[in-house]
Amino acid sequence: MFDNCLENILVLDLSQYIPGPFATMTLRDLGADVIKVEPPVGDPMRFAFMEGDDGISPLYKQLNAGKSVVKIDLKSTEGKADFTKLVEKADVLLESFRPGVMGRLGFDHDTLKKMNPKLVHCALSGYGQNGPYAQVAGHDMTYVALTGALSQTGHKDCGPVPIFPPLADHSGAMQAVSSILAALFRRERTGQGAFIDVSLFEAALSWNYLSLTPAAQGKVDDCGQGELTGGAAAWYGIYETKDNRHFAFAPIEPKFWQNFCKAVGREDLIARQNEPQPQDDLIATLRDLFKTRTLDEWAALLLPADCCMEPIHSPDAVLKHPHVQARQIAFGDEIRYPAWVDNQPPKARPAMKEVTIESLLGAL
Repeated sequence: MFDNCLENILVLDLSQYIPGPFATMTLRDLGADVIKVEPPVGDPMRFAFMEGDDGISPLYKQLNAGKSVVKIDLKSTEGKADFTKLVEKADVLLESFRPGVMGRLGFDHDTLKKMNPKLVHCALSGYGQNGPYAQVAGHDMTYVALTGALSQTGHKDCGPVPIFPPLADHSGAMQAVSSILAALFRRERTGQGAFIDVSLFEAALSWNYLSLTPAAQGKVDDCGQGELTGGAAAWYGIYETKDNRHFAFAPIEPKFWQNFCKAVGREDLIARQNEPQPQDDLIATLRDLFKTRTLDEWAALLLPADCCMEPIHSPDAVLKHPHVQARQIAFGDEIRYPAWVDNQPPKARPAMKEVTIESLLGAL
């Protein structure tokens, strides 16, 4: 497994909510020791979205599994002194404050560098540390709105819809992880620390090359009318069945389209796959066809046909799916590191530990 790759790497996590904790959860999965430093009132994520039997959100517990969680008042003299001791021992510091907050607390990057020249400091913010939007407040949906991705995501009849799971939060988290790993690798060769400025907006922006590159060439699709947004090509979309359920349909390659046409006894449609887009007439033909049977009936026919069809599953059904269960990654109370290593599935994470600063400093 990769769970010892970052052995003896100490990560300080000053972040809250989803992006930063998701990033440090991944670093912990790779073997790092993670100390999550929270303010006296705790991370607001403790009480977000759902409540566990003990009053704490299971989502918060999942994001912080395996971490040591300590509360420090960084505005107090004592808290600053305690945090300084942690910084001096740390390899990585990830924080998600608005630009300037770390400086006001007395821990701007220059100060941190003097405390620990080898520190890899990752500032994970909404729009980055500089530029006209640096101080603009936002959340995932507003970051993604600025990337242009929301203008493409939706349906021509209802307009844009939010993207779920949150795109910027998770792409930003993984951008932070990959950047931190690269900085640690460089440090092994040079002994040099790093300051990494990761923007949630820019991480999502980089993923939107599929619409930004065509836009630079003068091609901009209307909402939901692109080839990969479900409105232009009959062979890439979501269709409704007789029982008002839905499935995803994506026989892009000719062999998969041919498999579909043969399975439904409509070989006359084979030659129509490459009709000019938008393929409104072909889409209408398929809509009418798919309304003639239930989802279960279509699944029984098309899943064995090898034509890139999959029912749209609810989350509870996903956890019961035989492939998901076989891969041993998604469980009811835990979503594990999403990779097998050396033919072994990912390990379960230990529970998070609430600790005191005294115990932490005594162990370092």
